[in-house]
Amino acid sequence: MSTMGARGIARARSLLPSRTDLAAMVRDPKRDLLAGLTVAIVALPLALGFGVSSGLGAEAGLATAVVAGALAAVFGGSNLQVSGPTGAMTVVLVPIVAQHGPAGVLTVGLLAGLMLLALAVLRAGRYMAYVPASVVEGFTLGIALVIGLQQLPNALGVEAEGEKVLAVAGHAVGEFVAAPNWTALALAAGVAAVMLLGARWRPGVPFSIVAVIAATAGAQLLDLDRAAVIGALPAGLPAPSLGFLDLGQLGPLLAPALAVAALAALETLLSAQVADGMTTGQRHDPDRELFGQGVANIAAPLFGGVPATGAIARTAVNVRSGAASRLAALVHAAVLAGIVLAAAPLVSRIPLAALAGVLIATAVRMVEFGSLRAMARVTRADALVLVLTAVATLVLDLVWAVVIGLAVAGALALRAVARHARLDRIDIRPDLPDGHSDEEHALLSEHIVAYRIDGPLFFAAAHRFLLELSEVADVRVMVLRMSRVTTVDATGALALKDAVDELDRRGIVVMASGVRPAQHRALDAVGALDLLRHDGRVHATTPDAVAAARAHLQRTGLLPASTLPGPRSTPKATR
Repeated sequence: MSTMGARGIARARSLLPSRTDLAAMVRDPKRDLLAGLTVAIVALPLALGFGVSSGLGAEAGLATAVVAGALAAVFGGSNLQVSGPTGAMTVVLVPIVAQHGPAGVLTVGLLAGLMLLALAVLRAGRYMAYVPASVVEGFTLGIALVIGLQQLPNALGVEAEGEKVLAVAGHAVGEFVAAPNWTALALAAGVAAVMLLGARWRPGVPFSIVAVIAATAGAQLLDLDRAAVIGALPAGLPAPSLGFLDLGQLGPLLAPALAVAALAALETLLSAQVADGMTTGQRHDPDRELFGQGVANIAAPLFGGVPATGAIARTAVNVRSGAASRLAALVHAAVLAGIVLAAAPLVSRIPLAALAGVLIATAVRMVEFGSLRAMARVTRADALVLVLTAVATLVLDLVWAVVIGLAVAGALALRAVARHARLDRIDIRPDLPDGHSDEEHALLSEHIVAYRIDGPLFFAAAHRFLLELSEVADVRVMVLRMSRVTTVDATGALALKDAVDELDRRGIVVMASGVRPAQHRALDAVGALDLLRHDGRVHATTPDAVAAARAHLQRTGLLPASTLPGPRSTPKATR
């Protein structure tokens, strides 16, 4: 078998479940059973709420939590991750439902699953480390705002639909003012208040399910309109089917599928990082986690489920409940499946306003106000990136928000690096041999100037360097000390070449010293050192360059040869 084939097999095996996973699951099953039960209680109202918010109904949320939750637990790269429908994904799905209908969402989910598998094979998971914290915080804040605004129609008990969340929220408020529904508002506000206050009082108690049960009982007593409850649920998961797939619609759905896949990868890997940070000795495999989410998102649409991701809130509950292996996430999925089978009639009576209260409280708890304040105080650049990402999430969509956040963060980072890149004039006296008088030193300094480049010579700083070098006047020789140049790109190399050519036309001889071997490729590609090499003006050290400059001044008659020592050797090769 070829080496490449062996590597391919080893790579495939690394993405699949292993015996180590099974051994971890049977090590302490009691802890995982209790943790899984706790997570299921927390996940039930969230799955129902996100299913309703997506536009496919509560049954779609439950199917996603069961199918995707189980498969992601088996094939994923984190022992503690819990997957299912999330608010961030719901934000992306609403416009897809409006444009392409429920079948379009299911097709998008399947396509996104295939894309996630491709990302896993390409080892794209490691690039998550390059997403700045300011983008993540802004993204989370924007999602929280969108989720909260999306729930206003159900919380206020009015009808309002559309793709733009701000417009929908404004319309819902207008409808409520015209015909107030105080019962719906009281249910939503009561559930949210119980969850938020209860979490501060007893963090380990699942107040979401307590509040939903109380709200459902209250709605029955008040004889709430049947249109304002979840409605009939199937008594079990539907049989898997590809009947929704329309091959003629694949083209228009590729862009939405790419957005869903990008969001699924981002949120899943963020959630896995949160789980790692809450424990000791647990580290997820990002590529395998993408593979697990790909499998989950291929399977979930077959059962009528929406696209899924790793869920930060449920994963955090899982860790806090003492989960030790992926068995806890499997138990969570099994418990939800049991609820679908045994308690569908009871679940169908939950008021939509109560679910809106659950999601509003969830949105509030997503925002870490302490982290936002800290991020805003670090630098103005971090604060700007955070705000721009949050606003873009609210006004545009989540994928564009991340793209804008990354672009702005990258531009500001380059600006900061460019500011730290320096071109400093340095004293040549330390590089002169001993034995010169002060008058001789002054004479040399009059004709020779030395500059040191510190940091990267790249596009963001190259223009400034070119201007500073080109403004040098009233000297005969310039020594460029390049030993502290960290990197050179094509723009920096061209700028250096232009500066050397400009100085040469003005009769100023340029000597270079300390050029590192790693920088020769970029400099040689544009011919930046050709002129200097031809005349023997590239030197290993600055003293050698200064000695060569002194010899040049002697040859041109600007310095008397009799009063100064001869030049040192001036090797053309550099190191």
